[in-house]
Amino acid sequence: MVALAVSSSVNTPMASFHRHLSLRSHPRNPPTQLAVSPSSSSSTSPAASSEFDFSTLESAINKKDSNGVKEALDQLSEQGWAKKWSSQPYLSRRTTSLRELTTLGIKNAEALAIPSVRNDAAFLFTVVGTTGFIAVIAGQLPGDWGFFVPYLVGSISLVVLAVGSVSPGLLQAAISGFSTFFPDYQERIASHEAAHFLVAYLIGLPILGYSLDIGKEHVNLIDERLAKLIYSGKLDSKELDRLAAVAMAGLAAEGLKYDKVIGQSADLFSLQRFINRSQPKISNDQQQNLTRWAVLYSASLLKNNKTIHEALMAAMSNNASVLECIKTIEAAS
Repeated sequence: MVALAVSSSVNTPMASFHRHLSLRSHPRNPPTQLAVSPSSSSSTSPAASSEFDFSTLESAINKKDSNGVKEALDQLSEQGWAKKWSSQPYLSRRTTSLRELTTLGIKNAEALAIPSVRNDAAFLFTVVGTTGFIAVIAGQLPGDWGFFVPYLVGSISLVVLAVGSVSPGLLQAAISGFSTFFPDYQERIASHEAAHFLVAYLIGLPILGYSLDIGKEHVNLIDERLAKLIYSGKLDSKELDRLAAVAMAGLAAEGLKYDKVIGQSADLFSLQRFINRSQPKISNDQQQNLTRWAVLYSASLLKNNKTIHEALMAAMSNNASVLECIKTIEAAS
C-alpha cells in the first residue's frame, strides 16, 4: 500500500478494470520491455558512504519533513553519493496492452485486478471445519451436554459471518492474522512494500516511513507539494503518472513472481484516489490504460533493478530504518 494522507471519495471502476487493467498512457517507445534504463550499477561501499554526512537526511526523515528529505538527497546526489535517487524522473505514458505485461513477465496479467480469495476461503474453511469437527465430538457428551454444546460450537461460524457483515474491518483483521500461516505471506509483504519504496526512490519521491506489520503494511511517501495538489484536486497528468507508477509497483512485484496477486485492493483504491483528484478528468478507457501502463513501467523498473529490490526486501524484513534502506539501495548493484 502507498500511504499518502489524502482523504477523498473513491469511485473505482473495478468491473471495467477487470477487463482491461486500468489507467492511461501515450508514449514514444514501443512495448515489450519499457525503455527504462537500469539505475546506476556502480556500488557504493560502506567506506565510501562514511565520507558523506547523513545527519541532515536523518534529521529530515525523523521530522517527517518531505521537503527536507528531498533537499538532502538532492545534495547527496550532487556530491556523488545518491546516484540512484531520482535516476528515473521522466515517465512517458503510452497505450499499453495486456500482452505487453505478459511478455514482460507478469504471470497472470488478465487477473491482476481480481482480488484473491485464498486467505478468506482458507480462514472460513478452517473456522467451519474446526467448529464442525468439535461439534461432532461434543455430540458424544452425556445427557443435555451432548445436545447443547454442538449447537453452541456450531453457532461460532454464524457469529463470524455476522461480525463480518456488521464490522468487516474486524473480520479482515482476523483473516490478516490467519494469513501469516501461509509460508509466502511475509515474503509477499516484503516484496510488495519494497517495490513501492524502490520505485518511489528511483522516480524521486521522498520516503518518510514504512511498515510491514500485519494490517498496517504501507510505504509513506508524502510529498508536501503533491499533497497540496491532491487536496486541491489539481494533480496534473505528469504527477499522476509518477504516483500511478508507485501505486502499481507492489502489484507489479507480486505479478512478476506469483500467479495470483493478493495485495492489490489497497493499491487500486490509492490509484483511484489520485485519478479522482487529477485534472483534466480522464475517461474509463484512459484509466484502464493508465493502470496497464503503470504496471508495465514499474515492473520494468523492478526487473532492471532486481538485485536492489531483493536487497531492500531483506533490509525491510529486518526492520531497517528508512536511512538504512536508502543506503541499501545505493550500495546494491
